[in-house]
Amino acid sequence: MSNTSRYLDLAADAKKRIREVTVEELERTPLSPNAVIIDVREKDEWNAGHAASAIHLSRGVIESLIEDKIPALDTPILCYCAGGNRSALVADNLTKMGYTDVASLVGGFAQWQKLRMPVVPGGSHGMKW
Repeated sequence: MSNTSRYLDLAADAKKRIREVTVEELERTPLSPNAVIIDVREKDEWNAGHAASAIHLSRGVIESLIEDKIPALDTPILCYCAGGNRSALVADNLTKMGYTDVASLVGGFAQWQKLRMPVVPGGSHGMKW
């Protein structure tokens, strides 16, 4: 994915309005049992491997599907992408849609893997919607 200046500016602007969490914070304070982790990357990225407890709703369709998949606006949601920019944009939009407990993962899936968090390897399908 190209990281153009305008795209990075857009992501930086979204990050001013959202809550970001690090993998280290998740290790210290795990998500609540009813939290939903959403992988917002593209299908080919998801198929190459993803967080073990994640569901897949790519950035291109999440806003049109989220209300059917997660109707309760107070459901804790953690979004991640490859590096943290797309998930920040999604977290910002979900907040604008009325979701009240949304966060974006700093460093995205790359950081998740680096810190050896549970992963479903490529070729597995896990909890996909």
